[in-house]
Amino acid sequence: MSHIHPWHLRQAARVITLGGLIAYPTEAVYGLGCHPLNFEAVTRLLALKQRPVTKGLILIADRIERLQPYIGKLPKSSMARIQQSWPGPTTWLIPAANNVPDWLTGQHATLAVRVTDHPIAAALCRAAGTPLVSTSANISQRPPARNPLQVRLRCGKDVDLIVHGKTGGLKKPTSIKDAMSGCLFRA
Repeated sequence: MSHIHPWHLRQAARVITLGGLIAYPTEAVYGLGCHPLNFEAVTRLLALKQRPVTKGLILIADRIERLQPYIGKLPKSSMARIQQSWPGPTTWLIPAANNVPDWLTGQHATLAVRVTDHPIAAALCRAAGTPLVSTSANISQRPPARNPLQVRLRCGKDVDLIVHGKTGGLKKPTSIKDAMSGCLFRA
């Protein structure tokens, strides 16, 4: 699959740390991302997508430990089921920790999280030392970008950095499942 040059990785980590927006390849499409605790960055991302804050966002990470501060209490059986699917293309709706900001959860008590197995997306999380907001690179309800040119055409100059690389080859965005019930929300 894809890899990223160390210099580009450091550049992307710097943009994330300074509150910028990046576009990067994920399992199926190009994602838009930023530091999840930077309110201004998340606000810019939501405005670019024309997405209401009430919908909530997905966080991705390279390992589960990076997501722990965002996750509330879960039964051991639910956590075991989640860990069996990670790293991989399954996003889970998990009870959010009490201190998780509303701009991440939206109107929900849960937070959508995924430990990605996409090498570039995972490398970005490692380099920045944080999970990333991950939402498709497009205006809401329009087709998502699948390459850097489509990102530029759909998002214009509102993205501070486009990380080049191949998507993971999935035809559709990752599935979303509820951690407590195991129910599928998005196939």
